[in-house]
Amino acid sequence: MNGNTKLTGNSETATDTLAKKSASSDLISGGHLVAKALKAEGVDTIFTLCGGHIIDIYDGCLDEGIRIVDVRHEQVAAHAADGYARQTGRLGCVVTTAGPGCTNAMTGIATAFRSESPVLHIGGQGALTQHKMGSLQDLPHVDILSPITKFSASVRSTERVADMVSMAARECFVGAPGPSYLEIPRDVLDREVSRDKAVVPECGRYRSSTRSIGDPVDIDRLASMLMRAQRPAMLLGSQVWMSRGHTEAVELVRKLNIPAYFNGAARGILPPGDPHHFHRTRRDAFNNADVIVIVGTPFDFRMGYGKRLRDDANVVQIDMDYRTVGKNRDVTLGLVGDPGAILKAVLDATTESSNNGHDERLSWMAELRSLEDQKTQKLMPQFMTDKNPISPYRVAWELNEFLTDQTVYIGDGGDVVTISAQAVQPRAPGNWMDPGALGSLGIGTGFALATKLVHPDKEVLCYYGDGSFGMTAFDMETANRFNSPYIAVIGNNSAMNQIRFGQITKYGEERGDAGNLLGDIPFSKFAEMLGGYGEEVTEASNIAPALQRAREEVRVTGKSAVINIWVDPTEYAPGTKAQTMYK
Repeated sequence: MNGNTKLTGNSETATDTLAKKSASSDLISGGHLVAKALKAEGVDTIFTLCGGHIIDIYDGCLDEGIRIVDVRHEQVAAHAADGYARQTGRLGCVVTTAGPGCTNAMTGIATAFRSESPVLHIGGQGALTQHKMGSLQDLPHVDILSPITKFSASVRSTERVADMVSMAARECFVGAPGPSYLEIPRDVLDREVSRDKAVVPECGRYRSSTRSIGDPVDIDRLASMLMRAQRPAMLLGSQVWMSRGHTEAVELVRKLNIPAYFNGAARGILPPGDPHHFHRTRRDAFNNADVIVIVGTPFDFRMGYGKRLRDDANVVQIDMDYRTVGKNRDVTLGLVGDPGAILKAVLDATTESSNNGHDERLSWMAELRSLEDQKTQKLMPQFMTDKNPISPYRVAWELNEFLTDQTVYIGDGGDVVTISAQAVQPRAPGNWMDPGALGSLGIGTGFALATKLVHPDKEVLCYYGDGSFGMTAFDMETANRFNSPYIAVIGNNSAMNQIRFGQITKYGEERGDAGNLLGDIPFSKFAEMLGGYGEEVTEASNIAPALQRAREEVRVTGKSAVINIWVDPTEYAPGTKAQTMYK
């Protein structure tokens, strides 16, 4: 009897266990719904820093095969999500805990907002049952994030978690891309609900096409304007790359013989040396062009709020956001839609008569090319100077010579990086990254980490100012930990030099150093501390050999390298010296 009782007891226990497992499989938690929704949106990586409010999302991501990249500061996580979106063209995702986790990420989200980058920020919050009770890290996150996102909301029930994730993701791609914020309280995440009460949208089953060409009548108008133009010029901005419309843009400028200029993420769409690639003569072209086409870039401070285009110019603006077209400056024609789709439609609408101005356009391009060569020659003494302290112009030249078509260049700094833009010309699409209109310092480490994760076979080089390097450098350890090493080059002038110039100009030498001088730090030691290669450079002739050694060491050791170049603190970028705020 005792034996039979024992067997019966075991049988009942096993049945109970199976019943519990069956019941459990019919339930799903909020965190697991987040992971399923992210996977449906094509997200394969999240960037995060752990916190008690969000750990169920991690558990769900492990089940769904979503990579969890944990960093040392949430600002880096947000920048990395932004960088991931820029490099993939897909949704980037950052997950932070409540309170300081959210606020630490805000600079990265604001950067994505001004740069029109699709980033979903998921944040934790205290339990709904503790609402207004003063729970740990409780802040009005939704209200705080609203001004710097396209969508900001809180999830109030577990059943709605996946639906709300999909809603926030859709908002990231409405018109011009941008970030969304979704707050999920802790008890909503942890609670389990019946699977049939929570529907997870399937990727691609609900989202409409965003490749609109706008009004076909305007397509024909632009085609006609370009066919008649003898001195056209085109500026391709970040939206062209972010929408992956670069192939259509290249085809149009080549077939219609239009000189093309580039800013932001569009740099690299055409390689240097291409007959339609122009770099130094934008003002000359705009001053003399009979038709100017501005694609995917706003008339903000970088364009002099539109005042850098003469009043009588025929200006066409193409943008993904209706609100941007004609903002700060009237335009002759405005088109709203996908840049690549519009440019392809315009090319398709042209006819054989587009060759009528062939000779005039070739002459126009030859005129601009001659000016380009003259301006380059004028800069060459600065680019090749051997002076000591090292000129940041020489650093910029050496960096450009070092790049390959497999090198992604990231600029993270003030004056030294501004100067580098005069020399550095990326060799392929997607090989240029900068903070965009917000001008954020500290973007480089997150961008480098994300870029290497997306493109493990590419070389990643980030050029920092010493001030910006100090902001986020410790996440170089994260890059090493996730087998994503990169080359960090620092233009070290021991100051926040862009601001320092303004203070000297405005208040005089005796007050010019207030609040902007930094210590003389041999940053090469930082790389060595993390197991990588570091080198100090004090002579211009040593820059190129140091860069080559860094390249080889990164390849061999799999650890990031730091080349710390001591540059002249009295050398300032032309744009810095021309800033009206300092006058």
